[in-house]
Amino acid sequence: MRAFHGQMSDNQPIRRSLAEKQKQLRDLRETLATMKSHTSPALRESVQKRIRQLESEITAAPALKADGKRRPPSGSAGTTGTGQPRTPRRRPERGI
Repeated sequence: MRAFHGQMSDNQPIRRSLAEKQKQLRDLRETLATMKSHTSPALRESVQKRIRQLESEITAAPALKADGKRRPPSGSAGTTGTGQPRTPRRRPERGI
């Protein structure tokens, strides 16, 4: 069975809000703190790497949010940037 555009199986990153990222950061720090001494170094490094990524995303989030407030609105929600109405998304027809 083939995936259609926009389906969750398109191997796209999951978009998380700032609160979700902060919760994930807390959970990962707790996980790192509770790891046993015999935990594999590769697993420990991957958790530390993800913690660093989340910290950088969280520190960059207020700057991105401030940039979004400065932009003027791009028109009504049901139109494209050129003022034309959007065409509805449709699933491709399957041949029988």
